[in-house]
Amino acid sequence: MSTKVLSVGGSIVAPEFPDTDFVKRFVEMAKSYLEANKEDRLILVVGGGGPARIYQKAFRDVTGTAPDGDVMAADWIGIMATRLNAQFVKACFGNLCQDDVVTDPTAALKFTGRVLVAAGWKPGFSTDNDAVLLAEKFDADTVVNLSNIEKVYTDDPRKNPDAKPLDTISWADFRKMVGDEWVPGKNCPFDPIASKKAAEMGLTVICAGGKNITNTQAILEGKGYTGTTIK
Repeated sequence: MSTKVLSVGGSIVAPEFPDTDFVKRFVEMAKSYLEANKEDRLILVVGGGGPARIYQKAFRDVTGTAPDGDVMAADWIGIMATRLNAQFVKACFGNLCQDDVVTDPTAALKFTGRVLVAAGWKPGFSTDNDAVLLAEKFDADTVVNLSNIEKVYTDDPRKNPDAKPLDTISWADFRKMVGDEWVPGKNCPFDPIASKKAAEMGLTVICAGGKNITNTQAILEGKGYTGTTIK
């Protein structure tokens, strides 16, 4: 039995409101994949996306808190947004997802269906770290990180027109880019805390554009894909 872990960015599940067209197509692809691969299971870790950022901003506007202030409160707001998004995704999979949404990846977990959906756990990191911990628990050697960017760049392409897309990068070089600190709502290809843990585990992470359903299916099937491999 093979277990595949996908960290599904909230920015593609709910960029502001739930993207029903994307979720419908994603669920259909996953069901088709599982039908063709009877021994495989999928773990989906869902991020907070637009709802997390909207409520975190509202909290800061009301309280006058700086972006780096009261990190604990902002993190908990983001975590609750991930749980709402995850419950939505779980419901869309119906009987394929029989267990409750995972909110603690270190707990004793049941995996009785073909799909397990997880959300944020606690402050200090994003759902990327939960995906890494679940990969460790269920012996997965790769995490597929689906977001709104197709590849990791040498720099932020929105700010640096000379930034170049990367096909592969080492953990050492990637961690130099993202640093070691987590800030709630931080927008980076893969959470710094998750990156440290993944590097220690020798885990492979594939960063790819989640909106491209055909590309995600190719990754699951071990075919050629567009994305960046971190290892």
